[in-house]
Amino acid sequence: FTDNSAGATVRTNRVNIKTALNAKRRADRLKEPVRNRLLAEMPDAVSHFVLEDNRLQTLALSIAETGGVGDLPAYVRLIETFESDGRLDRAVEGIAPNDELFRRASEGRGLTRPELAVLLSTAKLAAQDGVEEAPLATDPSMDSELLAAFPAAMVAKHKSAILAHRLRKEIIATKLANRMVNRLGMLHPFELAEEEGCSLGDVAAAFAIAERIYDLPSLWAAIDSADMAESTRLMLFNQAAVETRAQMADIIRNAAEGRDVGGATAIYAPVLKKLSDSLDSLLPADVRHQTESFGLRLIENGAPRKIAERLVQMAQLDGAIGLAALSSTQKADVTALTQAFTALGDALGIGWAQGTAMQMDPHDPWERLLVAGLARDFQAMRLDFLRRRGAKKPVEDAQAWIAENAARVRVFKAMVDRAKLAGMPTPAMLAQIAGQARVLLGR
Repeated sequence: FTDNSAGATVRTNRVNIKTALNAKRRADRLKEPVRNRLLAEMPDAVSHFVLEDNRLQTLALSIAETGGVGDLPAYVRLIETFESDGRLDRAVEGIAPNDELFRRASEGRGLTRPELAVLLSTAKLAAQDGVEEAPLATDPSMDSELLAAFPAAMVAKHKSAILAHRLRKEIIATKLANRMVNRLGMLHPFELAEEEGCSLGDVAAAFAIAERIYDLPSLWAAIDSADMAESTRLMLFNQAAVETRAQMADIIRNAAEGRDVGGATAIYAPVLKKLSDSLDSLLPADVRHQTESFGLRLIENGAPRKIAERLVQMAQLDGAIGLAALSSTQKADVTALTQAFTALGDALGIGWAQGTAMQMDPHDPWERLLVAGLARDFQAMRLDFLRRRGAKKPVEDAQAWIAENAARVRVFKAMVDRAKLAGMPTPAMLAQIAGQARVLLGR
């Protein structure tokens, strides 16, 4: 799969290009000599596509390999998922039985690169099928994804033929699934689908939206080109994937039926820009401390300051998607909603709990799902509170609720403070806090 991928990619590009041009030839809108001259202009562009595709695929394997023995239980869960879906035959693909994999884990060894390559190809095919089956593949706002799959010379002269391509769905699905798995790894997309009870098509749509509103291509390019140790580079790609997954979960939870990628981007992007510009005045002290400490750890491990700051900002904007969606449906000021959201988090201490869940990295696949869900729940319960109350002055309303329930809030906050003093909070602690918070905010 990996050794032959360059040849396969060349053939795929050739078929895609010739299919579009042949359609124009059959309609007598493109003469043979003109077609041949155009094809002669494009080898360098196609070579760039192929080499970059293979570079990113190899990089994805290196990033996956850094998970080592710690990620092995999660990969076993993924292997079982592929088996149950009929996508993977261990005997054919050379993947060992579970008992052998767990014995390997006890010896401190994870999956090998050839094993990861098999899973990478299977993950991409599964994700591709998910996109093809979803409305995303025919979404007009994905035209740019389709055009980006062709050389600039062809786009300039034959844009209409590309947009009418009979393999449109397949090309978009292939390109998007390939990039999503390369950039997020194999575990995040499939765990997110399981965590949120959604399809891989929904996950891919959330990825496409997150790419646009957070300008992720420029972040990846910065990590790619910065002068740093390769181990630091892989760590930063991993961390970017973690932060992107959190934003994607919010996008999925706040999805509106019938809204395409372009429509969602148009709603979220300006609100996130507004919140980004006001972060200094909106962040509560404990969240600021957590995220800035996170940034310092990145820098201490060799990350360039500007890249660390971008990742910190993504962490600080955790919850912004939900606030943007709420402000859109309630026609309310997002700054006031955010102030009420942070006031609740500060008074109860659940802003700290959400940040703590985000920083956990358990190896057990069920615990991974648990802490990821808890991180979203600490956010969702506050959004649900604001949605239910629908106050015209959400800050004043939240403060009034805190005052009316002062005794219960005090008892709850004391429990959170005890968890803080524990030094190493556990998923069980956070689950208990989440359960109590849900009861309290439901009053």
